[in-house]
Amino acid sequence: MVAVRAGYVQSRKSLAWLTIMLDAIRAPKRVHVTEVGPRDGLQNEKVLLPTAQKAELVRALVAAGVREFELTSFVSPRAVPALADAAELVAELRDIRDVHFSALVPNLRGAERALEAGIDSVVLFVSASESHNAKNVNASVAESLASFEQVARRLEGSGIELRGAIATCFGCPFEGDVEVAAVGRIARHFADLGARYVSLGDTTGMATPPLVAERIAHLREVAPGVAPTLHFHNTRGIGLANVMQGLALGVDRYESSIGGLGGCPFAPKATGNIASEDLVYLLGEMGIETGIDLERMIAAAQLATRLMGRPLPAQVSKAGPRLALSDCSAVATARG
Repeated sequence: MVAVRAGYVQSRKSLAWLTIMLDAIRAPKRVHVTEVGPRDGLQNEKVLLPTAQKAELVRALVAAGVREFELTSFVSPRAVPALADAAELVAELRDIRDVHFSALVPNLRGAERALEAGIDSVVLFVSASESHNAKNVNASVAESLASFEQVARRLEGSGIELRGAIATCFGCPFEGDVEVAAVGRIARHFADLGARYVSLGDTTGMATPPLVAERIAHLREVAPGVAPTLHFHNTRGIGLANVMQGLALGVDRYESSIGGLGGCPFAPKATGNIASEDLVYLLGEMGIETGIDLERMIAAAQLATRLMGRPLPAQVSKAGPRLALSDCSAVATARG
């Protein structure tokens, strides 16, 4: 490695690229992608898809190789009308095998509904900031955490896995910066409840690579038994840059949404998630396995576009893979 540096590093620019290459070498060989389009992708959309069309989209993603979904959320139908059919959607997809379906629940009542529907895991969610938690679930952070203990007791012996999700981990649209200690306290609480996986949510796209590094380092210190999942939005155009930082730190779990759909109805400027097809393309070009077929993922994204009736923000489903070639004879030749 010293010889490589001696031969190549002749400027600050080449040193920066070498650093990126070295980080890529430390990246995981396989990454676990959770598709959140049916839940996070649709919850803020004006178009309310019928259950059958949601199921059609999920089946297209399963055909592409997706094996884990955050399928829906058992919240008040009045608060989030797009997810009012949570139980019906689970029932519609019950014939699918070897796929893990999780659902967000805010409290014991939501957990009871999820258990009755037959979900594989429940994801308890809370915001790292008081203001957003009040808007999102009409409760303080302390009240949310206290209610989670009831849910954990209810799940004992059920065979249903408990997971955690923390919104506004990288900043709050109402309060600004969020202390890393606040994220750590909640993650540790989830760990105490028995959660193996905790998602760090970038609700309004405020994450940056330095913040990602700080949060992951702190989480590993205060809750070492928790495997972090990174959930980025592309609000400011650096969602995949944040993924690169996570990969350099060895994080191997990411959440994304087909077509780049997404947003929170209780946060301003909450635009779409990083797009699943863009994420799968990036990982594939880095030689990282996902088990997902990019061409079929693009087909699923095109289905999502038709169902929503508008162009979606993802890029790869428009441009195709890097080596998607065009017919040279069909393109005009410059003259002059």
